[in-house]
Amino acid sequence: METVAISPGRGIRETVNSVLAERWVKGVCIGLVGVWLFVLVALPLWTLLSKSLYDRQEHFVGLANFIRFFSEPVLFSSLGHSLFVSLTTVAFALPLGFAYAYCLSRTRIPGKKVFRALAMSPLFAPTLMHGLVLIYLFGKKGLVTKGFFGTLTAFFGFPVGWDIGLYGATGIIIAEALYAFPPVFLILSVALSMSDARLYEAAEALGASRLRTFLTVTLPGVKFGLVSAFFVCFISSFTDFGAPKVVGGNYNVLATDIYKQVIGQQNFFMGATVSVILLIPTALAFLANHIIQRRQTSAVEAKAVPYAPEPNKLRDTVSFLYCAFISCLFLTYLATGVYASLVDVWPYKLGLSLRHYDFGAMGGGGYDSFWNSLRMALYTAVFGCMTAFFSAYVLEKFREFPKMRQICSQLSLLPMALPGLVIGLAYIFFFNKPGWDVAGLFIPNPLTSLYGTMAILVLSNLIYFHTVSFLTASTALKQLDYQFESVSESLSAPFTRLFFRVTAPVCLPAILEIGYYFFVRSMTTLSAVIFLYSADLPIAVVAVANMDDAGDTAPALAMCVLIAAANLIVRLLYGVVTSGLRKRTSAWSRR
Repeated sequence: METVAISPGRGIRETVNSVLAERWVKGVCIGLVGVWLFVLVALPLWTLLSKSLYDRQEHFVGLANFIRFFSEPVLFSSLGHSLFVSLTTVAFALPLGFAYAYCLSRTRIPGKKVFRALAMSPLFAPTLMHGLVLIYLFGKKGLVTKGFFGTLTAFFGFPVGWDIGLYGATGIIIAEALYAFPPVFLILSVALSMSDARLYEAAEALGASRLRTFLTVTLPGVKFGLVSAFFVCFISSFTDFGAPKVVGGNYNVLATDIYKQVIGQQNFFMGATVSVILLIPTALAFLANHIIQRRQTSAVEAKAVPYAPEPNKLRDTVSFLYCAFISCLFLTYLATGVYASLVDVWPYKLGLSLRHYDFGAMGGGGYDSFWNSLRMALYTAVFGCMTAFFSAYVLEKFREFPKMRQICSQLSLLPMALPGLVIGLAYIFFFNKPGWDVAGLFIPNPLTSLYGTMAILVLSNLIYFHTVSFLTASTALKQLDYQFESVSESLSAPFTRLFFRVTAPVCLPAILEIGYYFFVRSMTTLSAVIFLYSADLPIAVVAVANMDDAGDTAPALAMCVLIAAANLIVRLLYGVVTSGLRKRTSAWSRR
């Protein structure tokens, strides 16, 4: 039963009225979160699911679209291709990311900050750029294919003029492995940093070899991180659209099939069917990961002692060489992208020129598309911070209406399982729908005016990246003792005062991190906006795709370089601001 604290100097009736008013305000806040998520997540998804049961004439056909998908070899093969690409990407990215994280966490090598920064560099560019750079390296006229790197390829044992057969599964897997490496590395770095040093001391005392210690202590200690990294890598490669579009060739995957059905054939209903099929493995992977993470939380019972590696010359040398090799690959990739965007005519006139940055003569919207992307990313960052942190605060700190909060929490996790193409197509159906016929009464849709505007692009990004930001905010809020709320209630102080004076200032680093995440992901995502942009409102990543379709590969790569540069500048600003906050917090704690 909820108790009411009566502050000195206030009457009982006044205190009770204040508590009831605050309870009402909290109920309104929870309701706003519920309406926000219901309107922008549940309703569009339900609209998409229902459209998959209709044909082009909008006649109800039940499961006929799904039967057609699995009965036509051309369509059904895309599912097998997507699974093969995703699992193969995991097979490469997971061990490479684990080894990189292990070297930085369990050795005494120098330059760890540099290695960490380079490991995250692929996230600054869209997956379209990964595919474009691979074309300049391994395409028909690529540096490696034509032997321009003959000395280097011969050094590593490859023949001069090495053709890897880029277009198809090979190119998609390499591009997806590049993009999946940073999150895999990040997840496993956190998992390895949480290992208990006492277990290693016990293994050493028992005379266990290093291999046995690795197999019986290290791997079991990071098993949840490995599983989480597996599912994150699988989902990102299974749902990505950018890399398959650039280097996929005739190798169809589900993401490109959705695009072809919607854009190529204008068959929105079959596109909805393929979207549902794309959604099922993603949702199952997310659900499995969520269940496993809940088990991990309940398994942590004691505070672990941080592991501090001892110097080992052989191990540290090998680890340094491995990290340097992986970092050099990333640097080569970035340098190739910048260099290729400056070459006059590839590969015939290798003189440097800025003519590919003159987007006025190219399709796709020119520099307007880049400024629109900056504007979209900025709006997404600002409103994303507000919605994600407000939702997390309401669901984490309030104790009223537990069932409603639980439903809202589940809706907050749902976007993590939704591919960007699914969100984009669902928004087409939902925001284009004039209204609903309920029991003979027509209810108009008040949101139709948002279609084709900047608002719908921002909303799609807010929902697409909501879950990660919501979990980040929830984690930061859980670190604040609930006694703050208890003391505030005992003093009859409104929760808004506590929020603005304590909660928000303490969580400011997490809020800035959420804003940075929203900005970078909004600048690089293609799948969430490919169906929603309009000709009057071009977007940079869409301009890249359009220029690549038109054969303007170098200008497309130049636009990618601008996107990566903008994200790098924001990352540097984020680092400067958060560094200042940490110094101020440290100085305050020493008083």
